[in-house]
Amino acid sequence: MLAKTTHRLVSRCFSSVSSKTLKVGDALRETRVFSSEDVEAYAEVSRDWNPLHFDPESARKAGFENRLVHGMLVSSMFPRIISAHFPGAVYVSQSLHFRSPVHVGDEILGLVQATALRETKNKFIVKFSTKCFKNQSELVVLDGEATAILPNLEMLKPSPSE
Repeated sequence: MLAKTTHRLVSRCFSSVSSKTLKVGDALRETRVFSSEDVEAYAEVSRDWNPLHFDPESARKAGFENRLVHGMLVSSMFPRIISAHFPGAVYVSQSLHFRSPVHVGDEILGLVQATALRETKNKFIVKFSTKCFKNQSELVVLDGEATAILPNLEMLKPSPSE
């Protein structure tokens, strides 16, 4: 069973105030705090039981402040942000660079920003710059680039529970 996780859409930055149509330069952001329950649920699914994720002493011996959140769990923020605004989006690629550790309890800001788009067969192929920042700072913990196929460019406003 997955634990309830805190998701909070903190802002959307559109290139045009009057338009909700995605354009190059538009960014979508969301914050999330990863809990011990999230790490355990991810380990159940991935079978990644590395002690750095569960044992504070092992993490400290390896040079970290505390237990680590799986990097791939942190990166799962990107498709979630995109699909929250574009239901039916198909995620086709993601490059990732792990820059700094994420510890259980850290607040992470995920950011996806459209960098290129093109129309093909009534769908849209969009490239996004992807970044995660730690604890309301400019510290990048994860970055990369994603490509998604969107059914349209009209952004939906997520429901209040998201």
